[in-house]
Amino acid sequence: MMTKSHMISLEQIMKAQQNLKGTVAPTPYMNNYNLSKKYDCNIMLKREDMQVVRSFKIRGAYNKMCSLTANDLSRGIVCASAGNHAQGVAFACKKLGTHGTIYMPSTTPNQKIKKVKQFGQDMVKVILIGDTYDDASEAAYIDATKNRKVMIHPFDDPEVIAGQATIAVEMLEQSADPLDYLFVAVGGGGLISGVGSYMKTLSPQTKIIAVEAAGAAALKASVDANERVTLDSIDSFADGIAVRQIGRLTYEICKEVVDDYVTIPEGHICSTLLQLYNDEAIVVEPAGAISVSALDQYKDQIKGKNVGIIICGGNNDITRTEEIKERALLYEGKKHYFIVRFPQRAGALRDFLSVLGPNDDIAHFQYTKKNSRQSGPALVGIELKNVVDYEPLIHRMDKEGIDYQPINNNRMLFEMLV
Repeated sequence: MMTKSHMISLEQIMKAQQNLKGTVAPTPYMNNYNLSKKYDCNIMLKREDMQVVRSFKIRGAYNKMCSLTANDLSRGIVCASAGNHAQGVAFACKKLGTHGTIYMPSTTPNQKIKKVKQFGQDMVKVILIGDTYDDASEAAYIDATKNRKVMIHPFDDPEVIAGQATIAVEMLEQSADPLDYLFVAVGGGGLISGVGSYMKTLSPQTKIIAVEAAGAAALKASVDANERVTLDSIDSFADGIAVRQIGRLTYEICKEVVDDYVTIPEGHICSTLLQLYNDEAIVVEPAGAISVSALDQYKDQIKGKNVGIIICGGNNDITRTEEIKERALLYEGKKHYFIVRFPQRAGALRDFLSVLGPNDDIAHFQYTKKNSRQSGPALVGIELKNVVDYEPLIHRMDKEGIDYQPINNNRMLFEMLV
């Protein structure tokens, strides 16, 4: 007995393509020389960060709203979003002349909130609520039900998914080369469900790789459990893909179209963010960088292959730069924090400084006691130029009898003190 497919049909996708004409411009799909050389393959970047709202989300949001009747639009719409979907909805509200209420987590970067208001202008109202997308989503559903508004879901909706699928339409049109691998960031699953549906229909040899942030890997957890699960807690750093539960429809589609699943530590994402900025002058958000991060885990499989990566969003907040740098250094093993108890004698701090190598920097120094600070331990952060400098530093500290405790791997102490 054949099981019914949940994939989005070609007819739905091509209808979405027509709906988006004149509103959503095709984005570049270009070879990246440096990444291709590094991984010895042909890497093509689909630059959805270059959309008018700097992410792919406008495709699904606009296609969904185009499917609504005039009566639906007149009642007003409501949505929940960590930022990018909200911008797509706000843009569509202004263009279609309908009022929208947009619920966003209170943790949403200011840059995204500002952009939502810019795109929607007088047609949208932004409400900040809760700490996660899921909190905002609950509030949005209550509003939609109570006030008979139309809910524009960011991922678990056929029209939204069909809109995202138009990315794959463009990719196959823009390149004559067969695509061997496609790496796709996953939050709620709308993007990978859309492009996966199209690719598996017209390019079945393409391996679809689902890429999630380690702190919010709802799809991987669901696949492992063989049912949709809700994560107890998530790391919202990669805010564009930080959800506690994969969508109902997207979960079913993912089981059909995804060939492999990979999770990426948030620190690795940060390293990639800095790399893309420094080496390529590409400014992306964490969700936009994560698929590039996944290449390290597939470097043997992708050698000599044609590899596609969707740079899905570029709405990064410059105020997060220090946090990004810190997470990257910690992940790369180039920054270490210690609790150091100095002997109560003159010159103790000078003796400690003498154990540092020529390329080691003290990036943080703080006494841990508010009163009688000079008699208490200090929190010391040391930044290394190279990872290999860590063991020699530890050896010198031991040799000099420094009373210290590393805390990078002590989660409780680290989170309390750093």
